[in-house]
Amino acid sequence: MKVKTILVSQPEPKSDQQSPFSILSEKQKVKVDFRPFIHVEGLTVREVRNQKIDLSRYSAIILTSRNAVDHFFRIAEEMRYKVPNELKYFCQSEAVAYYLQKYVVYRKRKIYVGKRSFPELCELIKKHKGERFLLPSSDKLKDTIPEALDEMGLDWKRLDLYRTVTSDLSDLEDVFYDVLVFFSPSGIDSLFKNFPKFKQNNTRIAVYGNSTVKAATQAGLKVDISAPSPENPSMTMAIEKYIKVVNKK
Repeated sequence: MKVKTILVSQPEPKSDQQSPFSILSEKQKVKVDFRPFIHVEGLTVREVRNQKIDLSRYSAIILTSRNAVDHFFRIAEEMRYKVPNELKYFCQSEAVAYYLQKYVVYRKRKIYVGKRSFPELCELIKKHKGERFLLPSSDKLKDTIPEALDEMGLDWKRLDLYRTVTSDLSDLEDVFYDVLVFFSPSGIDSLFKNFPKFKQNNTRIAVYGNSTVKAATQAGLKVDISAPSPENPSMTMAIEKYIKVVNKK
């Protein structure tokens, strides 16, 4: 069956430039909609205090996402904690470091930036093992992150500041798409929490990452499109290649 409609389980990109999905839509003449299947909610001050962590004890902070940045500074403000100028920031990517400028004067802070992955950031962290590290995180944190920090023998603590919550998708109950695109296991969970009787039928499932593939197959879904791979490093490249084949029929 041809692909005419695609639903991406993420918020619509906010950018002045064309996103990869908008380019895909124009090139392949398909409709692409966006809808977040999950969203983030901040923990309350009481919930944070219950973790019994003294923010002033830490000399460095590890930031793996823009959510971590937002919620660290949110909770600092709500707890009336003045973030010291001397705090060292270890950002997983340039995107996270750039986002940090929303809260601090970049050139006046000690900021260390990884290339993209957490193991790459660890190479920078190793050079500062004498620091006391704080890791702001969500309630769903990859096991590989704390394992990597423990292996380095660091003085560190995890502080949950936000949680991943299933979005209400009830208005989509009678809406059907040719392709559903997922980027995390949480998205798969949300699909079945919203629609426990979901039947794949002719819907194609596109997933990004091994953990998402595993979650989809364990949920009984057939994965038709997956990325990344040497041939298709991005989700849009994998979808476009699939469309070119099936829409020719």
